[in-house]
Amino acid sequence: MTQDIGLNYYKELIDLQDVEGVEAQLKNLLEVPIESISDLEKWLKDEQDVTIKITEAMTGHQVDFYRNTEDADIKATYLHDQQVIQPLLMKYEAKLNEKFCASPYVNLLDEKRYGLMRRVRESKVKLFREENIPLAVKEQELCTKYSEIMGGLTIEWEGEEKPFPFIQSQLDHLDRAVREKAYNLIGSTYRQIKPDMDAIMDELVQLRHQIALNAGFENYRDYMFVAKNREYSIQNCYDFHENVEKHIIPAWNRLAEVFKSKLGVDTYRPWDNTAKLLKKPPYSEVSTLMDGVSEMLAKTDPYFAERFEYMREHGLLDLGDRKGKSPGGFCTSLPVSGDTFVFANFSPSFFSLIALIHEMGHAVNAYLEFSEHGPLEEYQGRAEIAELYSHGMELLLLDKLDQFYPEEEEFKSAQREELRRAFTMLFGPLAGDLFQHWMYTNPGHTAKERDEKYFEISKRYGLSPVDTSGLEEEIGMSWVGTLHYIEYPFYNIEYSISMLGALQLLENYQKDPELAVESFKKGASADYNQSIAAIYKETGVSFDFSEPAVKRMGEFLEKVIQEIH
Repeated sequence: MTQDIGLNYYKELIDLQDVEGVEAQLKNLLEVPIESISDLEKWLKDEQDVTIKITEAMTGHQVDFYRNTEDADIKATYLHDQQVIQPLLMKYEAKLNEKFCASPYVNLLDEKRYGLMRRVRESKVKLFREENIPLAVKEQELCTKYSEIMGGLTIEWEGEEKPFPFIQSQLDHLDRAVREKAYNLIGSTYRQIKPDMDAIMDELVQLRHQIALNAGFENYRDYMFVAKNREYSIQNCYDFHENVEKHIIPAWNRLAEVFKSKLGVDTYRPWDNTAKLLKKPPYSEVSTLMDGVSEMLAKTDPYFAERFEYMREHGLLDLGDRKGKSPGGFCTSLPVSGDTFVFANFSPSFFSLIALIHEMGHAVNAYLEFSEHGPLEEYQGRAEIAELYSHGMELLLLDKLDQFYPEEEEFKSAQREELRRAFTMLFGPLAGDLFQHWMYTNPGHTAKERDEKYFEISKRYGLSPVDTSGLEEEIGMSWVGTLHYIEYPFYNIEYSISMLGALQLLENYQKDPELAVESFKKGASADYNQSIAAIYKETGVSFDFSEPAVKRMGEFLEKVIQEIH
């Protein structure tokens, strides 16, 4: 599972060690006179030219660190960015936003092209407080500490020291005893790091609460809704939580009975609640994984495969597991190069196969956007849109899983597992969202109360059909394995919202595959200055997570699974 980790995949067109030089470029933007609308548009272009150079260098340094958290030089470069460059950027971003918003020519800008930018910058001006800069730096330091701890985890397995993702992959094993062993080892590992994780989370909650108070909000939840410029309300989220509990969880309980029967078990335990009906991992070497995914993409659309092969040839994929590598997986854009980089730390498993397909949805989206509109700017990036194309790619490739599972029964099992995952994406991230609503509206909570709340919410949602007796404490502390809670607060519900859109895309694909793929590409290359609803519409689906939509797509998903049977 080793893979070459050469670093020549991003451009450093600015020396971030030269702090005075970086500041001079930012200061120069502040001093440029803006005396007409054409001056303002030129200024915005000049500002973009500077910021994308900084962004690409910082992104590259961050990915370098995630790829090797144990390299002292790489870590020093990354920490310099976080502790020196990031505060400088925050300070000047605030001044540049003020300059933009104060310009008398702002209201003369084309609303379709610049309206979203104006709204985002206005909200940033509203949120900015000088005293929050050192708090944000400290927040990032805690996130870095989390990545180091998780990246350094190894577990002894049958006499060998294995990376943590390998143990997680054993939860998919056909042998129930192996799954139980892996589950217990993961639990004991979390228990060992729990004091450090509690300390990190306790401090993060207090830091984030103070950031919100400083900005004039009652709590960090309310602050984040403004910071994310969400196109829906807090109440909409609570309604979504309830609608999923009402319509999706009963269907999940029915599906669990099917899986329980196929497993031949009397009680459905947490180690049974994974992709365990497949006889073996879909691959053993990263090269085999890449060959197979390339074939699946080619059968869906030639452009998808062409982009994948380009990334493969140019060192833009790092997919294997190894010690010192940060957990999880992501796709990130390099705005100067016009490229995307996919990072994943997974051992051979069904999940790792799907994760790569998921990240390629992001990558195709990014490449299409860049080719049509140039660099995707930070203010345009909304997770509700991005995740539509990652989940959508998973479901467009559902009928090609026989690339890895050529036997008919195995193929059907793989399809069921992917659709089962679609179910989990309707409620798992949503439960995580509810957990964060609770955490940040109750900032005085204790570590014990946090674990108890996590267990309670988990039991209401994904663990509803599972016998959790005797494992309450293990489940309660298992939040430590979800990096979103640490590094990406309130980035959860978007997965569930976008899955509803992706299921509509699958529905369209079943009727007309060619049209659905073309709609996917049209939406993925759409003007991101539009509303979320408008971009969903260009993709041939609706941005809708109301009760009727939840009920309808839940019924559709259950029907598709039954048809595979």
